[in-house]
Amino acid sequence: MSKLILPASFWQAASRGLKGKCPRCSEASLFRAWLKPVASCPTCGQDWTHQQADDFPAYVAILVTGHLMAPLIIWLVTDFDLGSLALLAIIVPLAVAMMLGMLQPVKGAIIAAQWWNGLHGFKKERAAEAE
Repeated sequence: MSKLILPASFWQAASRGLKGKCPRCSEASLFRAWLKPVASCPTCGQDWTHQQADDFPAYVAILVTGHLMAPLIIWLVTDFDLGSLALLAIIVPLAVAMMLGMLQPVKGAIIAAQWWNGLHGFKKERAAEAE
């Protein structure tokens, strides 16, 4: 069994969550299905049932998608002579793909943030404490 290496910073924990890995040990997967976190990490034993990401990942995905799509939409409308259906055929699938692609990584980062800050029943742990 490998030695548990806690993240040194919030950004390292969030990066582990973005990758879909356990923010605590980075060894096992954080998700058992697309948006369903595991009940506990099979490697380090961290209980993930405390997480309460709720709708926040969707809000973040919508916000980021909107901010990335707005310049593209403006560019397509002003520089190209595209009809409404052509614009719709470009914008809608791209926006849906961006939002769906962001949901799991964002949820992983939000769960990591909750764990890092000791929210919702998580124990606040730091790398210095593990030594």
